[in-house]
Amino acid sequence: MRRVLTILTMVMIGVPALAPAQGGSETLADIRQELSVLYVELQKLKRELSTTGGAGQLTVGGSVLDRVAAIESELQRLTAKTEQLEFRIDQVVTDGTNRVGDLEFRICELEPGCDITKIEPGDTLGGVAPTTTGTTAPAPADLPGTDTGLEGTGGVELAVGEQADFDAAMAAFEAGEHIAAAEQFELFQSNYPGSPLSGRAGLKRGEALEAAGEQTQAARAYLDTFSEAPQGPQAAEALYLLGRALGRLGQTNEACVTLSEVGTRFPGADVVAEAQGERQRLSCP
Repeated sequence: MRRVLTILTMVMIGVPALAPAQGGSETLADIRQELSVLYVELQKLKRELSTTGGAGQLTVGGSVLDRVAAIESELQRLTAKTEQLEFRIDQVVTDGTNRVGDLEFRICELEPGCDITKIEPGDTLGGVAPTTTGTTAPAPADLPGTDTGLEGTGGVELAVGEQADFDAAMAAFEAGEHIAAAEQFELFQSNYPGSPLSGRAGLKRGEALEAAGEQTQAARAYLDTFSEAPQGPQAAEALYLLGRALGRLGQTNEACVTLSEVGTRFPGADVVAEAQGERQRLSCP
């Protein structure tokens, strides 16, 4: 996994972290500038996919067996290289899409009358979502997948250490180490994009931030969880927790609208009653 983190750092180098708007000091021009920087980085990635005309020459001399062995070796090398590039691109698409979604949320915060709950998930960067076929994404040879058969994953294979990392974050949360737990859950989502545990990690990250008094960051965590899978198993709970968090931030109108969407979008969800109770507490119309 260390190699994957190194690759992602190299790809995204130069892209500034998208810090949340604070005190309304951030302007729309600032956000446009960040989008421009992100576009430039994506163009750099596109150039990496262009051939340079310097393809190596495959020597196939010798006996038939030697030639077959040489061709087979070259095919294995090219296959491994292709899988590494595919994994790298999937990581960039996931991270870039999340960054653009965060920018859309921040733009909505700056525009009067913008309804956060009406923000539709944007198109995936590149037009194609990262591959999720029920196994871990193609990765370098030192990142094999392993089927743990753990409950709650829907039979999806987990990467090596995936469950252990999630359990470690949960242990920190249960021990009351809320800031550390939030950081570990965030790192988990970064290390295992598309994980069947990602939604749960997003919710627990939000809960950890709330427990640490970071209410604004908690609301963003719930929004990210909902935006990444608006029809996923954690979507209803994420929307409810987002509405509750907005109410605690004093954004009563936005909270009431968000909480009303829980019953509209997920009429059979367990949290519908809790959302209605929160609306009553906020004296929503």
